[in-house]
Amino acid sequence: MARANPFLLLLAVLPLAGAAVAAPSDGMGRPSPRSAPERQEPEKPAAKPVPKPPSLDDLFARLKASDDPAEAKGIARLIEQRLDRSGSATVDLLTDRARQAMTGRDFALAAELMDRATALDPTWSEGWNRRATVFWLLSDKSEALADLQRALVLEPRHFEAWSAMGKIYESMDDKGRALAAFRRALALYPKMDKVQDAVDRLAPDVDGRDL
Repeated sequence: MARANPFLLLLAVLPLAGAAVAAPSDGMGRPSPRSAPERQEPEKPAAKPVPKPPSLDDLFARLKASDDPAEAKGIARLIEQRLDRSGSATVDLLTDRARQAMTGRDFALAAELMDRATALDPTWSEGWNRRATVFWLLSDKSEALADLQRALVLEPRHFEAWSAMGKIYESMDDKGRALAAFRRALALYPKMDKVQDAVDRLAPDVDGRDL
């Protein structure tokens, strides 16, 4: 009996071996499709944090430390803008109408409007400071001083109120209290316009002149 040719047997086996390494099936005899490579989404840039506005305490600290008059004036303006906020639309409306009345020199109406504003929000220091201004214009110095004291109880750093108090005391020839008030204003706002001049003017009479 003739022996099988080994080369012919090898050729018969090779197709079977190729089938063994064919593409993987999906379990039903069908070749599984190749998965497409995943698309990489571009990374979104991280959102920049919004800087927080400086606190009122920070502004007062910067005002006290500033050696530049222009910078100090800008900081003082920011402080005044913060103090101007009553938090009440009604109070703000009354205050704005009082300002208009003062511009028109109707001081009696301005006082009435500020009476309503401070009654609605007695904890707003700037309200008392503005009412004090109206009473000063009405030449009612005692009422003006009382309102300034109320303002300073609520906000002891209100340099405008201290300066106004100094002016009223000086107009009453109470140089000691005037000097003390001006010095309080200057301690809070060292570059405040004209306050240093007032201190220099009053100090020799109150503290005594150098011999």
